[in-house]
Order: sequence, then structure tokens, then C-alpha cells
Amino acid sequence: MRKLRTLTAMHDTGTVLIVRLSTAEASYEVAREAIEGGIRAVEVTLTTPGALDVIRQLSSECPEVEIGAGTVLDAASAYASIQAGARFLVSPQLDHGMLETAGRYQVVSICGAATPTEIVQAVTAGADLVKLFPSSVLNHDYARAVLEPLGHIPLVPAGGVSPDNVADWFDAGVAAVGVGSFVTKAALRESTERYPVRAAARTFLEAVANARA
Repeated sequence: MRKLRTLTAMHDTGTVLIVRLSTAEASYEVAREAIEGGIRAVEVTLTTPGALDVIRQLSSECPEVEIGAGTVLDAASAYASIQAGARFLVSPQLDHGMLETAGRYQVVSICGAATPTEIVQAVTAGADLVKLFPSSVLNHDYARAVLEPLGHIPLVPAGGVSPDNVADWFDAGVAAVGVGSFVTKAALRESTERYPVRAAARTFLEAVANARA
């Protein structure tokens, strides 16, 4: 039931927000603003300083949102993330220790893969979703070609996704998308919005909804 709720949140919004910033404070504040904008799945990468504390705080304060950990490279990191409250784990590669830990504690697992062989190996090993990585290099045309024979595999591109190209990704057949800098670095762009991160989250979610419609 716990895994179903996480997967449903990702499916319903079609979006996972990837937070990778230079401080714990910035990561927390950006995540909270994005949640106010409608984001329902937030991945805090373990490359972020104080990432586990951010995950713990967001999980406690936002029980209605699925908070996960990214860049989970091994079983030890997986366990620490789950103990902090992570409800899903994301890795840039296939790591059996991470998958086994996710399965043991019934949290959603997302493994990174680039080639058809890696994609199949990830789901065979137990990944719930496969992160197409790096999608900024492996574009939507590549995803479409891969999904022609592997359309049964839920693929989630991460890297370089924006409102300008999100329709191309869903047209290619992906299950959801990971978005980072368009939302998390919205405050760095010129904007008249009082809450630029919140506004960027809404803009991105609207683009996803339109793309899927």
C-alpha cells in the first residue's frame, strides 16, 4: 500500500522534482516552495549537504508528499535514507544492494540506465521504475526508439526536461519525468513573481498535464 501511494503520486502528476543545491537550507526552502506549487514527489539527492536532515524534515512536515532520496549508490545509503523517511530511492546506476534494501523495506526503487540492456537488467533486478540517464544526452527520440520494443517498462527521463520539451518526452511514451533546474533555480531567472519557485512548479505541472492530454 505504501509503494502504491508513492507510485500513484508520480503517475498522477507525471513529475518528480530533483533537488540538488549547495546547502541544506536552500534545498529545504526550494522543496517547500515547490510543494506549495503542487509538486507531490520530491527527490533530495544525497550529494546535497545535509540531505538526510532535509529528507527527515520534509517527511515530517509534509506527510501528504512523497519524499525520496537520490544518488543512492549502495545499501548503506539506502538504509540511511529510509531511516530518515525516504519513500523512494533513486540511483544513477544499477546497484543490487540498493534494490534489495528498497524491497526489504517496501519503498519504491528507481534505477538509472542508458542502454536497452541496462534498462532490462534494472527491471529484472527489481526496479519499480527506470531512470533514463542522462536524458540531456539521450533525448526523446532515443527514448521513443528504446520504448518501441520495451514499451512495458516505465521509463523516467531525468536531466534537461523543461516545459518547452516535456510534450516530446510524453509523446515518446515515458511514464513520468524528473525536473530539476527549471524549478529549483527559478529564483535565479528574471521574474516578476513573488514566489518564483512556486510559480515555476505550477508552470511545469501545467505543461505536463497539457502534454498528457
